Amino acid sequence: MDRVSSFDEPLKKLLGGATAKVMAEHLDLHTVGDLLHHYPRRYEERGKLTALADLPLDEHVTVVAQVADARILMFNNGRGKRLEVTLTDGSGRLQLVFFGHGVHKPHKELLPGRQAMFAGKVSVFNRKMQLAHPTYQLLDASDADEATEAVDAFAGRLLPIYPACKQLDSWRIAKAVDAVLPSAQDAVDPLPASLREGRGFTPLPEALLKVHRPQTKADIEDAKARLKWDEAFVLQVALARRRYADTQLPAAARRPVADGLLDAFDAKLPFTLTEGQEKVSKEIFDDLATEHPMHRLLQGEVGSGKTMVALRAMLAVVDAGGQAAMLAPTEVLAQQHHRSITEMMGELAEGGMLGGSDRGTKVVLLTGSMGMAARRQALLDLVTGEAGIVIGTHALIEDKVQFHDLGLVVVDEQHRFGVEQRDALRSKGKQPPHLLVMTATPIPRTVAMTVFGDLETSVLDQLPAGRSPIASHVVPAKDKPHFLARAWERVREEVENGHLAYVVCPRIGDDAEEAEGKKGKAKKKAADEDPEKRPPLAVLEIADELRKGALAGLTVEVLHGRMHPDEKDDVMRRFAAGDVDVLVATTVIEVGVNVPNATAMVIMDADRFGVSQLHQLRGRVGRGSAPGLCLLVSEAHEASPARARLSAVAATLDGFELSRIDLEQRREGDVLGQAQSGVRSSLRMLTVIDDEEVIAAAREEAVAIVAADPELEHLPELRTVLAALLDKDREEYLDKG
Repeated sequence: MDRVSSFDEPLKKLLGGATAKVMAEHLDLHTVGDLLHHYPRRYEERGKLTALADLPLDEHVTVVAQVADARILMFNNGRGKRLEVTLTDGSGRLQLVFFGHGVHKPHKELLPGRQAMFAGKVSVFNRKMQLAHPTYQLLDASDADEATEAVDAFAGRLLPIYPACKQLDSWRIAKAVDAVLPSAQDAVDPLPASLREGRGFTPLPEALLKVHRPQTKADIEDAKARLKWDEAFVLQVALARRRYADTQLPAAARRPVADGLLDAFDAKLPFTLTEGQEKVSKEIFDDLATEHPMHRLLQGEVGSGKTMVALRAMLAVVDAGGQAAMLAPTEVLAQQHHRSITEMMGELAEGGMLGGSDRGTKVVLLTGSMGMAARRQALLDLVTGEAGIVIGTHALIEDKVQFHDLGLVVVDEQHRFGVEQRDALRSKGKQPPHLLVMTATPIPRTVAMTVFGDLETSVLDQLPAGRSPIASHVVPAKDKPHFLARAWERVREEVENGHLAYVVCPRIGDDAEEAEGKKGKAKKKAADEDPEKRPPLAVLEIADELRKGALAGLTVEVLHGRMHPDEKDDVMRRFAAGDVDVLVATTVIEVGVNVPNATAMVIMDADRFGVSQLHQLRGRVGRGSAPGLCLLVSEAHEASPARARLSAVAATLDGFELSRIDLEQRREGDVLGQAQSGVRSSLRMLTVIDDEEVIAAAREEAVAIVAADPELEHLPELRTVLAALLDKDREEYLDKG
């Protein structure tokens, strides 16, 4: 058998069809290699030997004792069978119990007078200590030394506990691992020998043996260090190769021209850019000036001025004769960007129009719900090059959309776009356009290196001058209803002082929503029986209550995703102008909505939102000179994880800190794209948030290796392992980020 194939061997050859079927269906394990990479979640120590008199309840113990008596009892009219064994060790007595088919073997072996070692979890039944279905080992060695050795080996062993499922418990998985463990010798080692020796790593076969069958705790640490490194390294090599391949693509260099659109725009800015914005702009302009496509991630704190940086990059590209497209995840956001960009540019956005600047260009909006005439005009402006900048939703990606010379694509809120969309838009350029991805959710550095590893990263962590602090408080509506009453008073006070307020709810509450689930009545009934199960609060209901009650006399309007786009636009416009005092909305306002005079936000059922979502929402207030206020209303119990999450959000305005907290709570599954691609995370040992040093070091090594040998011609083993990791699903999973 050659070295690769024993890892590719289907499990049913070695384990039998039934076990292999359960492993495939419930644990997604199909080959010997899959099972060898199914690592123990933790290890139980069988415990040092405990005297029967000192048994602790609910703990795993190992005891050596003598069988005093054993008897089979019938129950359930003779249909059930139970074996009860009484042990003694001179210090006390202990009962063992075995049920059903499990009674035959111990009944034959555990005869009065036999000595054995027993391991299990101590429980109490009928006020007596007992072990149910313990594992045991008979100690009838004639030689006393041999018996002592057996006791030591058994008691001191580390038992691997595997991630299991209802159909297959951990010890059966352990038995299956025993069957495939000899194949660990055939593991293809992806690490170049110089790297492995330089870092003092255990060889891979040995690491696999140590992780599954450790003799000591040091074995576990050794194995983990090696296996974590492999995961980080192989992933980073894949990403480094993708970055390298991108640098080999041709692109048109786009350099801003003196006295062009960008200079004219900068000259009319009423404020100066922050140091951070200057620095990041320089990184972007340097990339745009090269003849291969820029691939850059721009991440920044909520309100750090990412749009301004992106707009200046777009203007530089228009100066250089190209066009720029900005892709937004929702129509509300596309309209918002279009409005704020045309406002910022003034007459520079009216190129070719009467009264427009001769240095200007046209800025067009393209969304799916536009009227035919407006849409036809926008498409015409794009194909002739009349429009230098287009802002739109997925509608931009359609086949019909043709550009004169697409030079830059700005993607807002990356995690909502798969790679297919990125590529579809890219293919509209004569050559691959430059790509700038903006994410409004700050991401810890390691996650950025792993999830967005094919992009260079720029970070804006400075807020522009004139941004105000936001005070955040949790309002425990259930325990302290008067706090909620006070929250509405605060909203009224803000409005009386000439400001505006948002109220955010998790759901719309219209008929379409109820019809979609057809669960309205059932939900209501469940809610009456158990208030914990009530449906989330809804925009339409809360708006109605507020108009009649706590905010009577104020102008209260609603905004949600099922409204007609013109209607949404109209409400947003009137709110921004101050004709609407309070906007009750769903999370459509989560990203990019910019109303400087909005100072207060009340988030209903705040515990039903994620940490980064709450941080996003909160970033909609305090955008002007007046301080912001964010009230997180929750009925969650004080000691619940949900409340802990809200307290964390209230305690810090640092999005990077919050994203760490969020990650620690959700772990990587969500972050690494299960939600986006439905593919299981290929990280088994590595935790992105805890293994920062490993990821950073692996990235460094990977970049060096790929620079020296892009095709990995001299590293066939690494190529083999990469091919296995990057089968079709994994490739997509990496792509989707």
